[in-house]
Amino acid sequence: MDVRPWESPEITSWNRLPMHAVDRRPGSVSLDGCWRFQLLPAPGAPLADHWSELAVPGVWTMQDTEDLPQYTNVQMPWPEYPPLSPAANPTGVHEREFDVPAEWAGRRIVLQVGAAESVLIVEVNGRSMGIGKDSHLASEFDITGAVRPGEPNTVRLTVVKWSDASHIEDQDQWWHGGITRSVLLYATDPLHLADVKVRADQGGSLRVDCQVRGPLARGWHISGELDGAELIQNAEFDGANQEEDRVSDFLGEAQLCAWVPGVTRWSAETPALYDLTVRLHRPDGTVADRSHHRIGFRDIEIRGRDLLINGERVYIRGVNRHDFHPLTGRTVTKDEMRADLETIKRFGFNAVRTSHYPNDPALLDLTDELGLYVVDEADIESHDHAHEIADDPRYLPAFVDRVSRMALRDKNRPSVIVWSLGNESDYGANHDAAAGWLRRHDPTRPLQYEGAAKTNWSSTEIASDILCPMYASLDEIVAHARSGTQTKPLILCEYSHAMGNSNGTLADHWSAIESTPGLQGGFIWELWDHGILQRLSDGRPAGRAGEGAYANGVTAEGYRWAYGGDFGDTPNDGAFCADGLLFPDRTPKPAMYEHRELAAPVRLSYDGETLSVHNHQHFRDLFRLRAEWLLSAENAGESTAPAQLPDVPPGGRAPLPLPENLLAALPADSGETWLTLRVSTAVDEPWAPSGTEVCTPQIRLREPSPFHLTPAEGRVEVDDAGLLVHPLLTSPPVLSLWRAPTDNDLLGGAAEHWRGLGLDSLVRKPVSITRDGDRVSVSSTYDTTAGTVLHEQVFTPVRGGLLIEETAVLPEGVSDVARVGSVFETVSELDCIEWYGQGPWESYPDRCAAGAVGHHRATVDALFTPYLRPQESGGRHGVRGFSLMPAGVDAPGLAVRLDGPRQVAVGRHRDHDLAAAAHHDELTPRACPVVHIDAAHRGLGTASCGPDTLPRYLVGAGTHRWSWALYRV
Repeated sequence: MDVRPWESPEITSWNRLPMHAVDRRPGSVSLDGCWRFQLLPAPGAPLADHWSELAVPGVWTMQDTEDLPQYTNVQMPWPEYPPLSPAANPTGVHEREFDVPAEWAGRRIVLQVGAAESVLIVEVNGRSMGIGKDSHLASEFDITGAVRPGEPNTVRLTVVKWSDASHIEDQDQWWHGGITRSVLLYATDPLHLADVKVRADQGGSLRVDCQVRGPLARGWHISGELDGAELIQNAEFDGANQEEDRVSDFLGEAQLCAWVPGVTRWSAETPALYDLTVRLHRPDGTVADRSHHRIGFRDIEIRGRDLLINGERVYIRGVNRHDFHPLTGRTVTKDEMRADLETIKRFGFNAVRTSHYPNDPALLDLTDELGLYVVDEADIESHDHAHEIADDPRYLPAFVDRVSRMALRDKNRPSVIVWSLGNESDYGANHDAAAGWLRRHDPTRPLQYEGAAKTNWSSTEIASDILCPMYASLDEIVAHARSGTQTKPLILCEYSHAMGNSNGTLADHWSAIESTPGLQGGFIWELWDHGILQRLSDGRPAGRAGEGAYANGVTAEGYRWAYGGDFGDTPNDGAFCADGLLFPDRTPKPAMYEHRELAAPVRLSYDGETLSVHNHQHFRDLFRLRAEWLLSAENAGESTAPAQLPDVPPGGRAPLPLPENLLAALPADSGETWLTLRVSTAVDEPWAPSGTEVCTPQIRLREPSPFHLTPAEGRVEVDDAGLLVHPLLTSPPVLSLWRAPTDNDLLGGAAEHWRGLGLDSLVRKPVSITRDGDRVSVSSTYDTTAGTVLHEQVFTPVRGGLLIEETAVLPEGVSDVARVGSVFETVSELDCIEWYGQGPWESYPDRCAAGAVGHHRATVDALFTPYLRPQESGGRHGVRGFSLMPAGVDAPGLAVRLDGPRQVAVGRHRDHDLAAAAHHDELTPRACPVVHIDAAHRGLGTASCGPDTLPRYLVGAGTHRWSWALYRV
């Protein structure tokens, strides 16, 4: 071709075969493995004499080449406008030999390249075979005429990194280059199954439309079987000229129909699959071709403001998922995908949005099997040039091509319930054209596109059947649902941005969703922190050699998690790629447990007399779950007993007897007492073994005891500045109003506000020290740019310890602070902590639904959460009291009793340590634990991309009081 295909958006492919839904993986020959490789500076540059080696599938940006990963969110990595690409354009040449199996002689031979980023140019034995674009769908080429049977053949795959297509693949992720999915060969007869389209509804109606292509002779026919039972034999092809012996290149159609009585309907809770095999027969009855499908009988429908699955309004508890791996970039194995989806299921999710491109077919195999609703999204995002491209006719073929090929490939998947036209690409004629094709081809599924309704949520004349805003505030979505103008189901395509210590107000969102008709859920952004494992020795990606160099979210010495800019990539968007619910090594963050509890299939309610259990599943009873009681008393420890779940239908409730045997043994002075129902799987599930914890709903049975302490004689030691002197403290308690900024604080403006007030550099000024018998009162001030903060501490000896009563008065201008509380440091030996309160997971005022009240224990080191960019972490909300003890050493510890549920953090870093570090290899843990006790602590929110926390979780001006008692134990 004389044109430059990498700068021609009108050219979406050349000589590429049509997309289809026939799975050609069985019986294929894999070409995965080690290929010869050269990286050229630009397409058309001459090849060198020397070849290196590269693993395929695999991006070259992760395999020790000179072209390294680059991260941008919105901005393109280069300034050229669409459809141009930069002159410096890395181009990878992949080459290897292959043999054609002897039994393929006389057959049609096809090369399939699973995905290549971003332009694929194919040659076989020196002959041009074709071109493909779309970095996330397979390209197939008929290479029959180019192969040489009986001798080695050479295939060359040239991949151009930057192209016109890059402008519509401007997704929030690392830029890579290479072949990201498997390469294979398969063979068919000249006449073969070209496509199979399946429609199976919840009533048992089954229709299979088959297309064949090739030289058709009289007598060819189709048959099929479902779970071993024959459907219809000898289905002839419509439109064939049966008077002729052969039609040279016929595209024929035949149809199989059946009604299957008593089908088990497919849903995310009951993912029942049936094995369908379609066979193409020669005139003598032998099988020339076959296609196997695992199908589900189910219906998808929009009725009014509701999205219905099999007639039921289902909450969409979704998450956005990119293809990502910290060692391989964009290449993910099926086992890794299974691990991803099993984790998603275990934490209460029932839906995945394939942000922002079609995933590998292997992932849809798994969503069908495990039970996850899928929003299948086309590979279209033109974020940096969205307005120009949406109506640019040069890009019209690419929009329609990408949407149609996705639907043609995935149309038979029961898990795919919604088509998406792409992401963040404005809205224009190109979207309408793609939507028109899609509605005609598949009227059984709704389609969505956030940009279509961006300016008018109530519009009915747009290319979206679902209102799917991103990062809308809670007030906005509730107001719309109550406005009387809502015309579509509202399901947030992105919400609760999970960057760093985040996902605040998730419980508030779900409280509103579950109580407001018209609101039906959403997809959290996103599953992964896209941290790439980086070698500190040379600053390069570790690649597969880094296997085992991380665990529990933490890298081994000599490595770190890299984000934008860490590879010298310019421009970049920093740590904005670290915005997932899982660490790069797939370790769940605390917010995952928050979601698990909010999605709990079993809930409890208690009115003081009657305890009820609620089944919040849509399609299943409680038969596959079991439970155990856990009774936690502040002054009486914990005890357990079996629990028998009653027979409760989906959406139903039933009384549940209290565990009288546990309650009878509870002493009268037990103090605050909570009853927890620990619910787990009763049988092995495809996504979890028997005994996997599912949720832990709890109720309070007894209120807390009054915070009453008995005064005692003793002397309080303070120094000349009024600072407490205590044998177990290396740094005395002082006022704290600041925290190491979270990503939300930095990007949402709170951190700048605090710096403006001077909260990160407060200086204590003692005012007075007053002794009244054994009681000591100390007053001090802290100057801010908006006024002076007054702080008073009153120290009183009590039986066995010391009572500290504190008051802080913040002037009107000192509002929306990070915290109001005390911070101190203990002696170094206190490495273990036990507490009564919410736990065991990290929690904060606006993210604490997963924190069951009880007795918890951990090491001080284990409390820390290693968010990729160091920041405030490790807090525990609702703590009533705690003790710090040596580990295995006969030495004293300390205990703290609080005047009520408070926010507590114990860790190895001061706030300034965390704030000064960009990565964890820059941190040095302190030997002496740093302890925060907060009377009030600001919520986390999601302001890095979305709404900040709600007003009730802000810490304002005024008078704050808190008390705590310190004991030597």
